[in-house]
Amino acid sequence: MNDGMHRFRYESAESFRMALFQIRDNKIRSFLTALGVIIGIVAITMMGTAINGIDSGFERSLAMLGYDVVYVQKSSWSTMGQWWRYRNRPDLKTGYSETINRIIESNPRSELSVAVPQISTYQASVRYLGQTVEQAFALGTNEDYLQTASGDLAEGRFFTPGEAASGDRVAVIGDDISSGLFGEASAVGRTIMLKNTRFRVVGTFRKQGKFLGLFSFDNQIIMPLGAFERVYGKNAFVTMRVKIRDQSRVAEAKEELLGIMRRIRRLAPGMEDDFAINEQKAFKSQLDPIKNGIAAAGIFITGMSLFVGAIGIMNITFVSVRERTREIGLRKALGARRKTILMQFLIESVMICLIGGFIGLLTALGITLAIGRIVPDFPVSFSLGLLTAGLIVSVATGIVSGLAPAVTASKLDPADSLRHE
Repeated sequence: MNDGMHRFRYESAESFRMALFQIRDNKIRSFLTALGVIIGIVAITMMGTAINGIDSGFERSLAMLGYDVVYVQKSSWSTMGQWWRYRNRPDLKTGYSETINRIIESNPRSELSVAVPQISTYQASVRYLGQTVEQAFALGTNEDYLQTASGDLAEGRFFTPGEAASGDRVAVIGDDISSGLFGEASAVGRTIMLKNTRFRVVGTFRKQGKFLGLFSFDNQIIMPLGAFERVYGKNAFVTMRVKIRDQSRVAEAKEELLGIMRRIRRLAPGMEDDFAINEQKAFKSQLDPIKNGIAAAGIFITGMSLFVGAIGIMNITFVSVRERTREIGLRKALGARRKTILMQFLIESVMICLIGGFIGLLTALGITLAIGRIVPDFPVSFSLGLLTAGLIVSVATGIVSGLAPAVTASKLDPADSLRHE
């Protein structure tokens, strides 16, 4: 038993040594042989990086919406772009929030916590002295807004119930607006201009980032409802933000809210809803096909690259077997066993693929880091799982592509091999 194990270790070490010598003596050929594996590993790693990045970016974006918040709006997120389906629906009213809150307070077992009105526009232009920020997102709400928002205040405060009730011209601004107008200086206490109306900044939000890489939560100006309506009118986009007591009971909370909204809108039984209750799940259902498409394209590209690489390695290994026929015959004549010859060529094939795998992983890591620096907001994620998967694929490719040539070499007849020219 010990002799057999000792012999196996010796033969394995000798096979590794000979494989390294062959790769070192044929550097260019070995690199070209591994090129298909390099391309394949880069493809599979970048595909996994993209999917991981989309997942992490998406989860971060959902956290901005709030896992325990649903949104009552005129249209549904799951059918965005189909505006003709909702254009004839009556508009929502900010006063609905008061009715919802009264119903919540009258029901101790309610699944809902609080309803907050929101009225908004994307057409805001903010000025301070000579600085201007265009296309800001202006939002009117009440003092309960922070109960349904994920952002934290970096400086200052939110507006008070008194300021909200009287519609004072006070505002809380996002990080992009603060840095765009004031740079590194404090924004609190400064006076900004919105449509020639003065607003006093009472607070600023911490930087939150973009939602799905598109809409920035740092480009917001939040003010009392009354102040918003005086500047932008009452015909802007109205939303009810409703906080749920237990995020594990979203379905029950939505069902309760549905009943409340149908009561408020005076919809008779059997009548179609003329509003929508939206949650993060709608975005997830739209994102899954995109992820699946990326995965399918990546698997196809990766499969083709690895297939071409495996064929190339197999052909080169067959050539190597022919070139070393006399060497194989001599080793067999001196007592080398079939499985020793098989191990030698199989290890050589696997080592070439592993080297290609390492180069591919380093290349993919470099591309990922470059993307992260050039486009900081683009979600990229290079994980240990991708590293492991790349190495496993490399080893598997080496075994598959090197097995047939290795078996051929192990079956060569010593006498015929020694006569080979």
